[in-house]
Amino acid sequence: MDGGPVMLIASLRGRLFAGLAVFVIGTALVAGYLAFRWAFDEAIELQDAILLQVGSLAANNHVQGVLPSEGSIDGEAQLLIRDLPPRGAASHTENSRDGLSDDLSNGFQTITWKGEQWRILVRSRSDGSRVAVGQPTANRDEVAQDSALRTIVPLALLIPCLMVVIAIVVRRSLRPLSSLAKHLDAKQSDHLETLPIAGVPAELVPFVAAINRLLERIGAMFDKERRFIADAAHELRTPITALIVQADNLEGVALSEDGRDRLQSLKTGIRRTARLLEQLLALAKYDSDTVTDRPSSELDHIVKDVVADLLPMAYDRSIDLGFIRVEAASVRVEPLALSVLARNLIDNALRYTPAGGRVDVSLIVENEIVVLEVNDTGSGIPEADLDRIFEPFFRGRHECGEGTGLGLSIARSIVERYDGAIRLENKPRLEGSGLRVRVSFASN
Repeated sequence: MDGGPVMLIASLRGRLFAGLAVFVIGTALVAGYLAFRWAFDEAIELQDAILLQVGSLAANNHVQGVLPSEGSIDGEAQLLIRDLPPRGAASHTENSRDGLSDDLSNGFQTITWKGEQWRILVRSRSDGSRVAVGQPTANRDEVAQDSALRTIVPLALLIPCLMVVIAIVVRRSLRPLSSLAKHLDAKQSDHLETLPIAGVPAELVPFVAAINRLLERIGAMFDKERRFIADAAHELRTPITALIVQADNLEGVALSEDGRDRLQSLKTGIRRTARLLEQLLALAKYDSDTVTDRPSSELDHIVKDVVADLLPMAYDRSIDLGFIRVEAASVRVEPLALSVLARNLIDNALRYTPAGGRVDVSLIVENEIVVLEVNDTGSGIPEADLDRIFEPFFRGRHECGEGTGLGLSIARSIVERYDGAIRLENKPRLEGSGLRVRVSFASN
């Protein structure tokens, strides 16, 4: 996996969030505008109603002038009250002199007076005289706007809260898909167990079921490949064994110097082929996901036996092979599997360590974890090859020796088969060149 599902989820989450955000913000804007207009119009109607009440009082009580602002009453909320003569009567009152026309019709109207817009209400008295009650429209509009803004403030505060809620809901809704993507990313390429359907939303069940069917088909293909490798390797063992016997028989035949050199080359090739077949059989055996037996094994005894078997090889290559520290350790792993694991790791270290080098083996128990560590003084592994070093037949950019490229693949298969862990790393420069392999199992 290269993060594709995760990117898809992020894109889907972004699309859902953006779509819902646009819908919510658009709806909020429309609702806010309508609420603002409604509140504004209501405030204007309320102020007109107040003018009607004040006009009735002024008409009945002959009040005139500017109502005073007292206490906490805003000065901008003052009302102008003026008496007007009967409509059509000649008049030279103060009203005409200060610019307020005496010829105003009854009812509500908006006029310009002293350079300002005014909302005026004119009422007639029983004696024919009239009274005008007014307010500057600027003051009225300011009051109405303030009232309308207070109406939409809760809506404005609600939008960010809704956005947070939407983000949480979208995140929680897509959490099963995120978990599925992480589960797929965490799977090893050769571990093809099906994905769990329990707890998966109904909309994702067909998707997960399709993935499981695909995994089953890939698993069946891998099983056929393993069976083919195992069958082919098994069938080739007999003729290879016969070739080894025939080559050994030629040792007693009188041959020229060139003939003996060719015989040694032949025996070397046959040994490599035999080694390859044994490794293929081991890979086919331990690359299975099922474990039929988990007996208790003494890992320290097994590692000592493997080191003892490989000492002649180390001596021939002038390599110092030995233990740094060995503790008694018991694990629930098949003894043969442990022997193959230890042999492959130490053999690999010997093959890639130059003459005069060292291969150090240690076995310790740390917090109920058994750790087998193999350190060599070879050239290590190029950083670019570390991610592929466990692939079958991959020997890196610096191929050397007679290795088959299967040893580390078999080692990883054994470790994962018994729920262990394996890690390869180049040693720090302060410790010199070389590779460190660390394998851990739960202590028995």
